[in-house]
Amino acid sequence: MATELKFPDSAAKAAGAEQEFSPEQMSLSMGPSHPSTHGVLRLQLELDGEIVIKCDPVVGYLHRGDEKIAENMTYNQFVPYTDRLDYLAPLANNMAYAIAVERLVKLEVPARCQAIRVLTAEMARISSHLMGLGAFGLDVGAWTVLVHSLNQREHLYKLFEELTGARFTTSYTRIGGVSRDVPAGWLDRVGAFCDQFLPALEEILALLTRNKIFLDRTVGVGVITKADAIAYGITGPNLRGSGIALDLRKDKPYSGYEQYEFDVPVGTKGDSYDRYLVRGEEMRQSVRIVRQIIKNFPGGDWFARDARKIFAPPKDKILSSMEELIQNFMLVTEGPQMPAGEVYFEAENPKGILGFYVVSKGGGVPWRLKIRSPSFCNLSILPKICVGCLISDVVTLLGSLDFVMGECDR
Repeated sequence: MATELKFPDSAAKAAGAEQEFSPEQMSLSMGPSHPSTHGVLRLQLELDGEIVIKCDPVVGYLHRGDEKIAENMTYNQFVPYTDRLDYLAPLANNMAYAIAVERLVKLEVPARCQAIRVLTAEMARISSHLMGLGAFGLDVGAWTVLVHSLNQREHLYKLFEELTGARFTTSYTRIGGVSRDVPAGWLDRVGAFCDQFLPALEEILALLTRNKIFLDRTVGVGVITKADAIAYGITGPNLRGSGIALDLRKDKPYSGYEQYEFDVPVGTKGDSYDRYLVRGEEMRQSVRIVRQIIKNFPGGDWFARDARKIFAPPKDKILSSMEELIQNFMLVTEGPQMPAGEVYFEAENPKGILGFYVVSKGGGVPWRLKIRSPSFCNLSILPKICVGCLISDVVTLLGSLDFVMGECDR
């Protein structure tokens, strides 16, 4: 942290007004290189002693121009870029983007593909919340929570690697399906993970839920009222922590979510502690969904066979049929041919509502693509809730909001 003394206002000084300088007031630049900012976020704080009197978030250090990049590549070529939005839940990002493009062409994928997508999205939710929980614990001084969280996350990464071929940036989803079917025995291993995960989760949460230090650091800190949550466009666990039971998986179900039974946890006070409790319960509900999918896993295709000009043909057909080879060549070089039109789709991601607005003028490349990133919207409330907090409370606030700068800056 770099500190800078705050001198009297220059305009008042030029006017000859006498202004007493208080050595207790200062400007503090927190970040962009600071552990508690979870990336390259900078907070320009104005302090009166230890009390924050003003907070200006400075974003954009990780800006890569994803939306402009999307206008210069085919629809499937952009899938790996969605991995790098919320890079803690790439499988959920892939799913949201694919469904947006499929709705543009009015394509319905088979039930097996929908089940695979929901299964991987809920596993990604658990993985993301584990990392958020571990980082939050670390921010307030609980090292053990991070160790246990990363241990469970490693089990998930092994399952991701077995399914997708990658641990971190998976690029698994395709327009019209997924890149490959689930391997033999994989669902059984996912079920075994769930069986051992729930007792481990209870052990992790027990380290914090009734911990006196954790309660002192979080209860009543960073309260977001219902009205403020709505006004600032807060979504996801941060919104539900304020007592608003908005969950698109329930309210606007997609990809077959209406088939599964699960509860939407909500908080009562909207403070940092409530946001922690909501994420803990969401992991339990995600396990509940995963078990339902495994129990009733549908058969059939894992891609839309009628999407001839959208989804790449099977590899064996490409190597044995000239027509399929030409089709694959056209998909790779020109992209899947989409009709002219526009569509907006939003999904309930771990950090909140992730939306994709796609405009097409026909052809294989989008004319315009806009991303509604939940982390950017969630961080917008910082100037309001930071005022009146201690400097140490700012660290708690950032951990409780659980943001990722990759999707904030895009």
